[in-house]
Amino acid sequence: MNIDELSPPERRLWEAFPRGESVDLSSGDPVLNDPSTADRWGPERMIRAEVLVALLAGAVEPESGHIAAVRLTGARILGALNLGHAQVAVPLALTGCSFDHAPHFYWAGMNSVHLMRCRLPGLIASGTRVDGHLWLEGSQVTGGLLLDGAHIAGILNMSGVQLLNPGGDALLADRLTVDANVYCDQGFLANGEVRLPGARVGGQLIFRKARLHNPSGAALYASRLDVAANVFCDGGFSAQGSIRLRGARVGGYLSFVGAELSNPEGIALNADDLAVETDVYCSDGFNAAGTVSFAGARVTGQLSFRGARLNNASGTALSLQRLQAEELLLRPAERMAGVADLSYARINLLRDDRETWPERLQLDGLQYETLEPPLAARERLGWIRRDTDGYQPQPYERLAQTYRSLGLDADGRSVLLAKARDRRKTQGVPRKIIGWLQDGLVGYGYRPFRAASWLMGLLAFGTIVFSLKKPGILNEDDHPHFNAFFYTLDLLLPIGDLGQERVFAPQGVYQWIANLIVIAGFILGLTVAAGATRSLSRE
Repeated sequence: MNIDELSPPERRLWEAFPRGESVDLSSGDPVLNDPSTADRWGPERMIRAEVLVALLAGAVEPESGHIAAVRLTGARILGALNLGHAQVAVPLALTGCSFDHAPHFYWAGMNSVHLMRCRLPGLIASGTRVDGHLWLEGSQVTGGLLLDGAHIAGILNMSGVQLLNPGGDALLADRLTVDANVYCDQGFLANGEVRLPGARVGGQLIFRKARLHNPSGAALYASRLDVAANVFCDGGFSAQGSIRLRGARVGGYLSFVGAELSNPEGIALNADDLAVETDVYCSDGFNAAGTVSFAGARVTGQLSFRGARLNNASGTALSLQRLQAEELLLRPAERMAGVADLSYARINLLRDDRETWPERLQLDGLQYETLEPPLAARERLGWIRRDTDGYQPQPYERLAQTYRSLGLDADGRSVLLAKARDRRKTQGVPRKIIGWLQDGLVGYGYRPFRAASWLMGLLAFGTIVFSLKKPGILNEDDHPHFNAFFYTLDLLLPIGDLGQERVFAPQGVYQWIANLIVIAGFILGLTVAAGATRSLSRE
C-alpha cells in the first residue's frame, strides 16, 4: 500500500503501528456507539479496513525495541476487515469502533484480539486460533458471533456484550476451546440462541447476571459442554427459552442460585446425563416455569433445591429419574406445581420437608440410605401414597428397610402392613376377603401380639366350652384326670404334647370346635413365632 494514499487518520495509525502506540480518534466523544450520533463519524474518524489488513499482515516492520500493534479508538472502519486464513503476529486492539461490515477472521491465526465497546454487524471467527485473549467486553454484535471450532489460548471475555440476532444464532460456538475462563456476565445479553455444544473450557464459565432471550427455542444450547472448573448461572441470571446441558461435564460446581428460567410449554432446564464433580445449586430464589430435568445425571456432592420454586402444573415439574447423587436437598420455598419424578434415582441422603411435598410423585425404584427427617411411618406413608402410578411394592420395601437400618423396627413393620393393605385394594373380591381375614386376625403377620391375643381368646373359649362338655375318653380302660384348660392348650400348640389331646375325643359339634382350635392354633402359632423372629433378628 502506498503511504501517500493514506488519509490523515490512517497515516497517524500507520506511523504509530511500529511502536505499538495508541491512536485515539474519538475526540472525547462519550457516546461512541449511539446510532443517533452518525453525523459524528466524519472523515477525520474513518479508517479503511484494507489499511488494518495491511498493517496486520506485515506491511510495516516493527521498530527496534518496540512491540508493534494496532491500537485504535473511536474509528469507523470502512469496508470488510478480512483476515481469513491470515497469520497475524501482532495484537489487535480496537476500542469504541464501528464496523460497516462484519470482520472475517475465518481460520486465521491471531496474536490477541481486543474489540471493546465496538459495534459490529457480525463477527466471523470460525476455526480461528487466538494465542492470547479474545476480549469483546461491552461490544454489540447484531448479526451473530461465530466462534465454532475456534481455539482461544487465553480468556474469552464477553462481559457486557450484546448479541442481537432474534430467531437465529446469537452465539455459534460449537466445539469452541478456551484454555482459561469464559466471561458472559455483567449485563451480557443474547437475543437469539447461544450455542456451546461440544465446547471445552479450561477454567470457569461465568454467566452471572446474564440475560438470554430465545423463547421459541433454546436460550442456551450446551450439550456435551466440558468445563474444567465451575459454572455460574446465578446472580440475576435469566433465560427465556430452554437451557440445555445434556451430557455436559462440570469439574467444579454448577450454580443456578436465584436464576429465573422460563419455558412454560416445555423443558426449562435439561440437565439429563449431566456429570458434576461437586455440587449443583438450584436454590435460594431459583424459579423455573417449565420442566427441570436431571434425568440420568451424576452429582458427586449435593443437588440442592432449597428455597426454589418449580412450576409445571400440567406435567412434570422436576425429573430426577436415574439420578445418582450423594445428597438431594428437596426443600423448595413452596409446594411445587406438577409431578416430581424420582423413579430409579440412587441417593445416599434424601432431605425433604413434609410441608412442601409435591402433590404428585413418582417413587418406583427410588433408592436411598437415609431420610432426613425420618418422620413417623404414618407420615411417610402419606408421602408414598402420592405416587401417580398407584400401588407399587418397591417404595414400601425401601422405606421399611430404611426404618430397620435406623433401628425403628416398629415403623418398618407398620410400613409393610400398609403395603399389604394397599395391595389388597388392587386385588379381586376373593383375595380381598382373604386379606381382610388375615388383616383382622394377625395383621398380615406384622402384628404378632394380635395373634397372641387371638390365641388367648381361643384358649379361654375352649376352656369354657370343654368345661361345660367334657370330651369322651378314647380308651375306657383309662381313667385320666381331665383339665379343660390344658386340653384346649394341647389343641392350640402346633408342637409338643401335654397328654390331653391323645386321651380325650369330643364328638359332634364339639369335634368341629376342637378341629377349628387346632387349625387356628397352627396358623396363629406360626405367626407369633415369625413375629418373635423378626424382633430378634433384623434384616
